Amino acid sequence: MAKRSAGLIMYRFREGKAEVLLVHPGGPFWAKKDAGAWCIPKGEYPEGEDPLEAARREFLEETGLEATGPFLELAEIRQAGGKLVQAWAFTGDCDPELIVSNTFTMEWPPRSGKEATFPEVDRAAWFDFAAAREKILPSQLPLIDQLATLI
Repeated sequence: MAKRSAGLIMYRFREGKAEVLLVHPGGPFWAKKDAGAWCIPKGEYPEGEDPLEAARREFLEETGLEATGPFLELAEIRQAGGKLVQAWAFTGDCDPELIVSNTFTMEWPPRSGKEATFPEVDRAAWFDFAAAREKILPSQLPLIDQLATLI
């Protein structure tokens, strides 16, 4: 069975243009990647958990911000690795410099026996739709395209 994730896309209007908030994954694998590396705040959830509640929880964990609706449901997508992602969009605003992410621990450097802690999200930024299409993981692009047709 495919793993499932749920996430939220915060959007706003600035000078008549829509912008979306994307996050950049933390950790050494993503440190030097930019175009095609950003994503929506999202995470896996166990069977039985409400996907929208999971999306709100993950948004809080990855940004430090509480998401309030109303929420606009987007069609589920399948990422390149097979994971199914359910997402919702909502209007909001924030200063991306002030986000606070939870952390994870992994062995780093590899095979060193040492543990290092990294933020799950190392930064966030607002992007108009054209820039978001370049920045987002290619398999999440359909979420941006769906949102662009709905707002």
